[in-house]
Amino acid sequence: MHIQELFHLGGRVAIVTGGGRGLGEQIAIGLAEAGADVVVCSRKKEACDRVADVIKQAGRESLSLACDVTNPEDVQRVVEETKRVFGKIDILINNSGISWGAPFDSYPLEKFNQILQVNVTGLFLMSQAVGREMVAQQYGRIVNIASVAGLVGSDPRYMNAIGYNASKGAVISFTRDLAVKWADQGVTVNALAPGFFPSKMSTGLLEKFGDRILERTPMRRFGGENDLKGAALFFASDAASYITGQVLAVDGGVTAT
Repeated sequence: MHIQELFHLGGRVAIVTGGGRGLGEQIAIGLAEAGADVVVCSRKKEACDRVADVIKQAGRESLSLACDVTNPEDVQRVVEETKRVFGKIDILINNSGISWGAPFDSYPLEKFNQILQVNVTGLFLMSQAVGREMVAQQYGRIVNIASVAGLVGSDPRYMNAIGYNASKGAVISFTRDLAVKWADQGVTVNALAPGFFPSKMSTGLLEKFGDRILERTPMRRFGGENDLKGAALFFASDAASYITGQVLAVDGGVTAT
């Protein structure tokens, strides 16, 4: 295959959870730019509607759906609606996630459990429901959005989010294990571990401690609006057909230090 064919997603159908804003929006648009038709879903359908409109204006088909990834019925509805409209599912980007910050000794149990429910259980439910379709067709690309917070400990002077860190560590372990389980079924499972990207989730943190974080970032900048979609495209494309169970840090060099 020509190199452009390896990275081209023409004829592919992707689902992006949490695709209505932030990193999910960036990835959804990037996949569409590479030729995929994209289903954008999250709890807030209005945000997904906007992203779907951008994708349609770019010449690709898109579907906007409300979905609580912790609700098995919602998850199955997304799968069934995607199949009804597009006939198949080739790519799943598990991006939905939440966080909560507090010192460890006073970290609320309900918040810890809520984060695990969304970031881990939700990813499990989506991967299971979509993965059944991928195994049946003997082709699929699952890309989980982890975090550098799942690879290393975070400095408590600016980040106290043990629930988030623990959940992203679980995402990484989940990725590696499922990759082995489905390696002979035509389904690859990989993860991206972004560093600090400006988003609604990170706004408060970056406003207070952005300078300190940049001091520890070799590139001396945060991730930008084009810095994740290329990595997501790689794992979603046939260029990565012999890669599974891997975690790629997109962090400006943070985990290299």
